[in-house]
Amino acid sequence: MNMMLTERQEKILNSVVQEYIGRAEPVSSQMLEKKYRFGLSPATIRNEMQKLTSQGFLFQPHTSAGRIPTDKGYRLFVDKLLENELEEFASSWEKEIEDSLSFVREATRFLSEESSNLAVGYLSADKIFWKEGWGGIFCEPEFSQRGYAVSFAKMLDDFERNIERVNLPSQISVYIGRENPFSRVKDFSLITLGFSEGLFALLGPKRMSYDKNIELFCRLCQKI
Repeated sequence: MNMMLTERQEKILNSVVQEYIGRAEPVSSQMLEKKYRFGLSPATIRNEMQKLTSQGFLFQPHTSAGRIPTDKGYRLFVDKLLENELEEFASSWEKEIEDSLSFVREATRFLSEESSNLAVGYLSADKIFWKEGWGGIFCEPEFSQRGYAVSFAKMLDDFERNIERVNLPSQISVYIGRENPFSRVKDFSLITLGFSEGLFALLGPKRMSYDKNIELFCRLCQKI
C-alpha cells in the first residue's frame, strides 16, 4: 500500500473503484465532479486522477478515456474495507458445526443468492465441492469478452486442483488478480473464508462488489 496518498486522492480513488464496480465503464473526471461533492473542479480531479495513474492505482485504457482501477487500486480499496473486520470475525468462526454437509450446502447457496459471483463450498474430509451461482456469474459484462469464460473455467479448475496445497487462514481473505495463490490465471478475484473443515469462496471478475461480498462473509460468520 502506498502511504503517500493524500486524503483527497484516497476519496477520488475510492469513488473511481465504486463507480467502475457499478458501471463496468471507465470513470471520467467530469462524471465524478457531477456526482460527488468533492468541492473540486473537473480539472483538479483530472490532475489527481493522473497522479493516481502515474502511481499505478488507476489505468487509462486509451487516450481520452476515463480511468479504471488496477490491482493496486483495488488492493488499497479492499484493505480499507478489511481494516476492522478480520480480528472481530476470526474469533467467532471456529465454533463447532453439528452437520457440516448441510451447513456447507446451505451456506454456499446463501452466498450465491446474495451475490452475483460463483460461490464455492468445500469440505476437506469428504473432498466435496458445492458450486452455486452459474447463472449470475455469466450475466456479468466481462463474460461477453472473447475467451473470458474459458479463462474463468481454467481458474476454477486450478482452484479445485490446488485447494489442498494452500494453507488458508480462518478469516476473510481477498486475492486480487496476480495475488491468486491457486492459479496463474490473473484476470479474476476471489474472497475466501477458511475454517477447520474446509472453506468457502466467492469467485468472479476483479470488478466484483468487494464491500457487499465481505459483508456476506461477515453475515455467514454470525450464522454459526
